[in-house]
Amino acid sequence: MKNTKKITFCAIMSALAAVIMLVSYFPYFTYAVPAVAGLCVMAVLIELGAKWSVLTYFSSAFLAFLFAEIESKLIYIAFFGFYPILKCVFEKFSKPFLEWVLKIVTFNVCIVTLYFVFSKTLMFDISEFGKFAKYGVLGLICLANVVFVLYDIAVSRMAQIYIIRISPKIEKFLK
Repeated sequence: MKNTKKITFCAIMSALAAVIMLVSYFPYFTYAVPAVAGLCVMAVLIELGAKWSVLTYFSSAFLAFLFAEIESKLIYIAFFGFYPILKCVFEKFSKPFLEWVLKIVTFNVCIVTLYFVFSKTLMFDISEFGKFAKYGVLGLICLANVVFVLYDIAVSRMAQIYIIRISPKIEKFLK
């Protein structure tokens, strides 16, 4: 397979991820849009492998950085953009318990880091929300972990659907 076709496919997926990220300007899509845009990186991972998907992540993250809404771009760059690649790496372990521990630890490190970035860039302090704010944050983190597990399962199912229905059509293009 020629590199020209690989580069073209990666460029198309990067552009598609950037267009999806533009939807983040609509209300209530701030957190869902980066998760969907990450599926473009997953498509490249399935078709071309990790090296090309990393390049696609960086190019789509750059485009998102330029054009997307601030919260969405940070979420995409800090987690959802590269998560399909990490998911593939973690799932190569033969022990499901270890896979899930690594996935959940990675997710929590990313969301805690994002929290600190948001608090500095958006200039808010948790103490402004009253004495129950710290419990609210803990509850939100617990809920976020549940949603993350559901997201991980959904990404696995989307990958299966992609491999069965879309990948044969893409393979014809990439030959």
